[in-house]
Amino acid sequence: MADIRTISSKLPDTTPSIFSVMSRMANEYKAINLSQGFPNFETDRKLKKLVTRAMKNGYNQYPPSHGVKELRDEITKKIANLYGKEYNAETEITLTAGATQALYCAITAFINPGDEVIVLKPAYDSYEPTIRLNGGKPVLIQLKGENYKVDWNEVKSAVTPKTRMIIINTPHNPTGTVLSEEDMKRLENILEGTDIILLSDEVYEHLIFDNLEHQSASKFPGLAQRAIVCASFGKTFHNTGWKTGYCVAPEYLMKEIWKIHEVTVFSVNHPMQKAYAGYIKNPEHYLELSSFYQKKRDLFLNLIDQSRFKFTPSSGTYFQLLNYSEITQENDVTFAERLVKEHGLASIPVSVFNIDQKDHKQLRFCFAKTDETLEQAAEILCKL
Repeated sequence: MADIRTISSKLPDTTPSIFSVMSRMANEYKAINLSQGFPNFETDRKLKKLVTRAMKNGYNQYPPSHGVKELRDEITKKIANLYGKEYNAETEITLTAGATQALYCAITAFINPGDEVIVLKPAYDSYEPTIRLNGGKPVLIQLKGENYKVDWNEVKSAVTPKTRMIIINTPHNPTGTVLSEEDMKRLENILEGTDIILLSDEVYEHLIFDNLEHQSASKFPGLAQRAIVCASFGKTFHNTGWKTGYCVAPEYLMKEIWKIHEVTVFSVNHPMQKAYAGYIKNPEHYLELSSFYQKKRDLFLNLIDQSRFKFTPSSGTYFQLLNYSEITQENDVTFAERLVKEHGLASIPVSVFNIDQKDHKQLRFCFAKTDETLEQAAEILCKL
């Protein structure tokens, strides 16, 4: 007689994410949590009032599947103003349950068994499992050096007749690097004349520092015509628990994404969408974020300047990599675990995102925290 407990897994090699593991350890050891990427400060009161007003005004039932019209209109205006690309708010945008759901729908809509997807490592940990769930093959390319540069010649060499999609992420999690205009033009050149879809994860688009500019795929005509661009209100406005994001794409791509979106979540949080629609009417609410987070980054790095950690200041996101090679030669996972257990500070070991767990002796720290939290964390780091 068959034993139902022997049913095979579709993701047999998948283990609990490092984010869950380190946050659980942080809770267990009552450690300062600079591991998982979420702010520990309050949401803007103006935004919370807008949500409350939306609830009181009765926006508590299903919104349109692809999103509240007012919010779709505001998003398309924002993209046009920032990147010069005009998207159709009726046919080229979908509000999603966070950017991860947008990524899932985009991959699921287009990847079939045997298709290849180029993934630049280190990479956000939802990409590869979703590719495999759809029978695709992740083609992994390691970013080069401790500053994680793209070798575009290697990317070009990885393209085959089976390549269906390439995934990029800028600003980049976990490294804090950003793609330049030259990078995007190199990619545009590689993809010219192909039917390869570009999935551009741009959830940290408004968190970019030192007078750099975000190079959205939407800015480049040769990329925009084939790109699905994913974004996150949760990351942008300090509300990761609200799980509200969106994606934009040409209509011929978006109509396929809608099919997956409709049978996964159908629609997403109605009052939050109404609130965001009102909130982003004021561009300062997102244009001031780079300055806000750069001050956080600079505070954190100034506080640890006399420590034994080495670093290159993050160019974007709210993550900072620290090299600990002058402190210990332990594997980064081992050191990260010891840092929690013995010193009360949680971080993310970077090797778990690399090909073959390549270990540069780096930990990732989230600086989207109150100044007090950063000061407490820096005090620990300076004692190591």
